[in-house]
Amino acid sequence: MQTHRPIAREGRAPLHAGEAGDAYCAPAARPYVLAATILASSMAFLDGTIVNIALPTIQRGLGADITSLQWVVNGYLLMLGALMLVGGGLGDRIGRRRVFSAGIVVFALASIGCALAQDVGVLVAARIVQGVGAALLVPQSLALISANFPKAIRGRAIGTWAAASAMTTALGPAIAGLLIDAFSWRIAFWINIPVAVAAIWLTGRYVPESRDETARGAVDWPGATLAVAGFGAITYGTIAIGAEDGGWLAGAGAVTAGIVLVALFVLAERRAANPVMPPALFRSPVFTGGNIVTILLYGALGGSMFLLPFDLLARRGLTTAEAGLTILPVGVIIGLMSRWMGGLADSYGPRPFLAGGPLLFALACVVLALTPDNYWLGVLAPMVALAIGLGILVSPLTTAVMNAVPEGRQGAASGVNNAASRLAGVFAIAIVGAVASLVYGARAPAGAPRFGILPAPDDASRTATEAAFLSGYASGMGIVAAWALLAAIAAWITIPKEGTPRRNGPQSGAHREE
Repeated sequence: MQTHRPIAREGRAPLHAGEAGDAYCAPAARPYVLAATILASSMAFLDGTIVNIALPTIQRGLGADITSLQWVVNGYLLMLGALMLVGGGLGDRIGRRRVFSAGIVVFALASIGCALAQDVGVLVAARIVQGVGAALLVPQSLALISANFPKAIRGRAIGTWAAASAMTTALGPAIAGLLIDAFSWRIAFWINIPVAVAAIWLTGRYVPESRDETARGAVDWPGATLAVAGFGAITYGTIAIGAEDGGWLAGAGAVTAGIVLVALFVLAERRAANPVMPPALFRSPVFTGGNIVTILLYGALGGSMFLLPFDLLARRGLTTAEAGLTILPVGVIIGLMSRWMGGLADSYGPRPFLAGGPLLFALACVVLALTPDNYWLGVLAPMVALAIGLGILVSPLTTAVMNAVPEGRQGAASGVNNAASRLAGVFAIAIVGAVASLVYGARAPAGAPRFGILPAPDDASRTATEAAFLSGYASGMGIVAAWALLAAIAAWITIPKEGTPRRNGPQSGAHREE
């Protein structure tokens, strides 16, 4: 059982004894603890969606090519996904508030670096540092809620955190789009600073320190290093293969090296005392299947959301604000449907939802790939269908994954599943960006601008360049649709119709510790 040792200094929120000897912050401080976690985690979640909307504007402002833009997104996601599990373990050992605060500071300083960047290389470097900060603060958000709210009210607190995070994620792109149109793409990073200052002040004033006294052994730094190096090499190689200046040899070498490093990571995890990715979890077929569905579906989501803004802004001529409003239904519909779908999955089993949702997602991506000129039928209707597909499966997928592991292993299971979703986005963006760039480069007329930039409508080369762009865009969206279809097939094969009862302990042979 976890215990939380308070080490808050005088002047911080006092602690009250809770059940089983746990200590929680005073009731009057709890709203401020919740506010601090919502502000910080929403800042990190929002950054992914807002930056996607800003990519075409960044491309024009910094003269960036598609390869650099892939790294603007992937530098952040790679560090967040690969280091998230380490961030959680670090907080358990040296103090959750300490790691949470450090993550906010790192994230804020990196945001300033992004906002001030005068070339894309500096922007990518700052985004990588942002990912490190997010990997420190995101795992601590729920950990701090659990450490400061008794079980009787913890569910309500987590529900409030989830609802607030979903709402900010849904509204963020639209609001950011208005600000970017009014000012600059740099505002997407400057807006993090007042949020970070508020979160730091609330944390320092109201959040007591806590840690897990049962945590033993060192953090798995070797495993984390191998994960970052391996996944990073594969990402670099995939992007290099699709680079405009050609990079097949270097790209293939990097992918090969990355595969070797990932294999070493898997071997290291089997021997590690505190693995960041516990191999025992994958002895459950449902857990393994659920993570395969996660990788395929969230890869499809990441790839589609990377490509879509180029069509909206460059080809259709939408403003950044209009593009943000176009994506708005995704967050809103998921938020409205998740609780309802979770209850239906409890009654009828998760398999129909985990298969049906990706099928609808795949159909929506096919329509987006066909690029009908009519905005309402060619963009908004498939975006609503895509959002409904996600709304159908998000809650049942999480429930299936969490129910497949024994009690006491949910934290590790959640961490692995979250990391899988982030890393899936990294690889998806690398792959669809490379494919779109290669197809575009093969069909674009001589002297055409980079992928994602089209000549003026009255330019003589506009028709040929737009045709090449549509070919590259459709190729990428076609791959995304295929991944969603594979996710539906994987769900039907691996997820039982009746669902998986929650494991009550590690006694099952399928879940013994390594």
